[in-house]
Amino acid sequence: MLAVPAHIPRPPYAETGMSVPWDDTPQVHDAEGLARMRAAGRLAARVVNAAGALVKPGVQTDFIDRQVHQMVVDAGAYPSPLNYGKFPKSVCTSVNECICHGIPDSRELREGDIINIDVTVFLDGYHGDTSRMFYVGEVADEARRLVECTTEALYSAIAVCGPDIPYKRIGAAIQRVADEGGYGVVKTFVGHGLGTVFHCSPTILHHRNNDPGKMLLGQTFTIEPMLTVGSTRAKYWKDNWTAVTSDGSLSAQREHSLLITPDGAEILTLEGDERRLAP
Repeated sequence: MLAVPAHIPRPPYAETGMSVPWDDTPQVHDAEGLARMRAAGRLAARVVNAAGALVKPGVQTDFIDRQVHQMVVDAGAYPSPLNYGKFPKSVCTSVNECICHGIPDSRELREGDIINIDVTVFLDGYHGDTSRMFYVGEVADEARRLVECTTEALYSAIAVCGPDIPYKRIGAAIQRVADEGGYGVVKTFVGHGLGTVFHCSPTILHHRNNDPGKMLLGQTFTIEPMLTVGSTRAKYWKDNWTAVTSDGSLSAQREHSLLITPDGAEILTLEGDERRLAP
């Protein structure tokens, strides 16, 4: 694990390495909380975009981790994954068949790979969480179509969000796009509330479902669909973190942190002029 300067505020698990119990209280923010959520989201967006610029054949994912770590601490923030449930790195890098939670290591990226970089930062007491897919050089049409469909699924889900909208409409929107593209939707992993805590209510299912509950004005949570070319069943490496498709087929993930507003949903994890309101 890389060191974090002593002056940087840490989440409660940073020293213990414990997995914090799921918090059943939704994160609904006052004006100060919203300002801090926006700042955390902007930082996460800036870091994931900078990390993506490092992606090319021959680069080790461990190098990406070191660069992400430095960018985050230079901004006065703590890299949220670090020591969460003893996760040993500061970012998740999930390549090809890896669904999520890939641990950066010495493997070099190869021409034709696809990679998800998942960045979460803890800034001034609030988490900002986002992930993006990146191409390593030229990729096959199959891989490109999967990534594009996953992005479409995310934005289709964001477009249905707003106050008093049932959470289940998110899963329905994602499932529709995935079905039209001919892809599977991973059910094992979910979106989640976040703010002063890393993971909390609501549980955001990315597939068609009948779970109860409605979105709250001023609430923040993530949507992070994971689509696959083949099997949607996950199997785990011995590190107890890395989740890969059981048949070795390609997987892609895309994630934003959202704020529910009177007009819909504000995407917190877009950088600069990219930030916008969803319809």
